[in-house]
Amino acid sequence: MAPARPPFPPFDEPSALQKVQAAEDAWNTRDPERVALAYTEDSVWRNRDTFLTGRDEIIAFLHQKWTRELDYALRKELWSYHGNRIAVRFQYESHDAAGQWWRSYGNELWEFDDEGLMRRREAGIHDVAITGDERRIFGPRPEEEKGRPLPFR
Repeated sequence: MAPARPPFPPFDEPSALQKVQAAEDAWNTRDPERVALAYTEDSVWRNRDTFLTGRDEIIAFLHQKWTRELDYALRKELWSYHGNRIAVRFQYESHDAAGQWWRSYGNELWEFDDEGLMRRREAGIHDVAITGDERRIFGPRPEEEKGRPLPFR
């Protein structure tokens, strides 16, 4: 069992912002085992058209994801929160093995248990081909950029 992950629900704005930044920081490590510890053992996911249940499936999925999505770098922004739920919008950039860069835009709905572990994640994601010159996300977010809103495009 994973240790509890503060902050705990019910969320207020500071704790929801903290949860979103912690998720962004973890995903930017591209370490599936580390990322999976934020989810319950039986967590359920919808990621695009893929449905997953449990940490083992999440870890396998993330290994495959980061084998395809090279030099992945992510930004998340709090959209809304209520009780044990948080909604975020995000953008990330990566390139494929052929060198094509992509910016992926999406929204996630999160639901947490009382221990602060995510038990449900639903993600809708859309990809846009970009050139290397259009990139704007380079690695983890620098400290001075934390809390800034994401650009619309």
